[in-house]
Amino acid sequence: MEEELKCPVCGSLFREPIILPCSHNVCLPCARTIAVQTPESEQHLPPLLHRAAGGGGDHADKLSLHSETDSGYGSYTPSLKSPNGVRVLPLVPAPPGAAAAPRGAGPASSSLTCPQCHRSASLDQRGLRGFQRNRLLEAIVQRYQQGRAAAAAAAKCQLCDRSPPEPAAVLCEQCEVLYCAACQLRCHPARGPFAKHRLAPPPAHPGAPGGGGDGGGGKGAGGGRKLPTCAEHDLENYSMYCVSCRSPVCYQCLEEGKHSKHDVKALGAMWKQHKAQLSQALNGVSDKAKEAKEFLVQLKNLLQQIQENGLDYEACLVAQCDALVDALTRQKAKLLTKVTKEREHKLKVVWDQINHCTLKLRQSTGLMEYCLEVIKENDPSGFLQISDALIKRVQVSQEQWVKGALEPKVSAEFDLTLDSEPLLQSIHQLDFIQMKFPVSVPPVPLLQLEKCCTRNNSVTLAWRMPPLSHNPVEGYILELDDGDGGQFREVYVGKETLCTIDGLHFNSTYNARVKAFNSSGVGPYSKTVILQTSDVAWFTFDPSSAHRDIVLSNDNQTATCNSYDDRVVLGTAAFSKGVHYWELHVDRYDNHPDPAFGIARINVVKDMMLGKDDKAWAMYVDNNRSWFMHCNSHTNRTEGGVSKGATVGVLLDLNKHNLTFYINGQQQGPPAFENIEGVFMPALSLNRNVQVTLHTGLEVPQCVKQTKLPNN
Repeated sequence: MEEELKCPVCGSLFREPIILPCSHNVCLPCARTIAVQTPESEQHLPPLLHRAAGGGGDHADKLSLHSETDSGYGSYTPSLKSPNGVRVLPLVPAPPGAAAAPRGAGPASSSLTCPQCHRSASLDQRGLRGFQRNRLLEAIVQRYQQGRAAAAAAAKCQLCDRSPPEPAAVLCEQCEVLYCAACQLRCHPARGPFAKHRLAPPPAHPGAPGGGGDGGGGKGAGGGRKLPTCAEHDLENYSMYCVSCRSPVCYQCLEEGKHSKHDVKALGAMWKQHKAQLSQALNGVSDKAKEAKEFLVQLKNLLQQIQENGLDYEACLVAQCDALVDALTRQKAKLLTKVTKEREHKLKVVWDQINHCTLKLRQSTGLMEYCLEVIKENDPSGFLQISDALIKRVQVSQEQWVKGALEPKVSAEFDLTLDSEPLLQSIHQLDFIQMKFPVSVPPVPLLQLEKCCTRNNSVTLAWRMPPLSHNPVEGYILELDDGDGGQFREVYVGKETLCTIDGLHFNSTYNARVKAFNSSGVGPYSKTVILQTSDVAWFTFDPSSAHRDIVLSNDNQTATCNSYDDRVVLGTAAFSKGVHYWELHVDRYDNHPDPAFGIARINVVKDMMLGKDDKAWAMYVDNNRSWFMHCNSHTNRTEGGVSKGATVGVLLDLNKHNLTFYINGQQQGPPAFENIEGVFMPALSLNRNVQVTLHTGLEVPQCVKQTKLPNN
């Protein structure tokens, strides 16, 4: 709260605060400092309003006017900043010998600029006294100062050896320790590591007045406090409030006519109204403050998570790099083993060649020496005895040094080349991938029940991922059971989070669930949602599948035809289960045509009467009698036909697998068809002499139930 009690100009607690027209507050002494007066006839720099001589707050403001050339600042006027950072103009004294403004210069206009919102307010002849005094703020400041002084006096030094301890003089914000003056000099000198610590006054005690407690001053509103009097009528108390001027007034102010055309209300009533408005606004701020506190807790938890995740990532990175280094070390050992084997092989080959060549050389040398000794002998007969054999030996010895025998079998170079360039490139390219979090299976999707709905035999499901979910999602798998408690089956796989499934059974209960998947696998299933399809079918004629000669109107509920030949139109619903009943009202019936009513497959022939192919089961009727027809086979002729205004009912019971017709509420003949199975659509064939209107969403009539379903 202390920041609310400080003047934006001087940065100190408010002294004699006044309310500016913009609703901001400023000290009266500071207001004298920043007020500006400018003569209308001269283009001077804005001279500054000097403080009036004497200490009274109601003294007239004295101005010093000087020109731009006399001020010594040229065309630039420096600015100062208050402790709160608000820019204010400096107080420049009038230069010596500066002349007063000439009398004929015209009146001067005074203004005051708010240091917070920078809105300018003009001063009238009353000067600063024209602004209202903020007595409430002044009382709160006084109460706050008293409470702070009491709390400071109650705070004790935490390091004193005396009993009781000395009152605390300062609080170290870093050490969070209270010191008296002596202990602060002894234990917390302003040098060394303590030089950067910030010493602040002792904090206000939470229970002290003005220190965060109730701040009520111990008395009720107005209890023991003198009621404020009117600023213009000292003997009158404020009793009314002028809404236009936004200021309290007394009865004498009203009698003088100053607020005759203004909206004036009772002071107490406006007080209660504004207190209620402020309380309501405070509730909103309190809610936002509560949200901000929760958000701060979330941010602090986020800091801890970031710290923990950072350590985990560092450990993971070190482990991955160490694994790469270990793999490289193992591979290096393998490569060194290969080099060693190659070297040993080369050395063995060379040593074998050395030994072999040494042996041959020793033998050749011995033979050469022996031959030389033989040549030295002078006995011809003895020489000839051994010369032939000796010559052969020398020739054989010569032949042993064939071509290549005196060449190395291996080279000194190693025919091994290590291609390390791809690995170096991979190491240089080693970096974090774009995924910011460890990739794992997605979490459980959340079904959005407020968006899930059913319509007829269609269901719509919507889901989303939980907030703060960091694992990527590549798609979703939606599963639905068979509507009878059977196995789940996949009905949708994709990236969308909204899916509509059509063609389900009417009057059935379906269970649905969804799961998400990504490259790491499939996540867990969501909670199962139960969906109930409509117990009765609402549908219309289908313009997309109707013959082109069929004309639909009345929101596709009324059908006519442009051709004299019979044309087929189907309904928009498809049935494979349950009991369904609908009616067709004959709006027009001319020249005794033969309209046909019944059911059909989706691929029924549409340019001839319903029932002439094997894809339809129908009853065709004229004005006197009716027939059942399937595969162009006519059966069960029944008396009784239709006319304008007649109603034809169709009962499709897929639980008993039969089809029954009614005219004007009475069953027409026996059950028309039995043992029918599959998917059927309502169907009708007519020509231009008939107009029919479809009525759906009907319960099975009681008469029909009694006639056809006696056990129900």
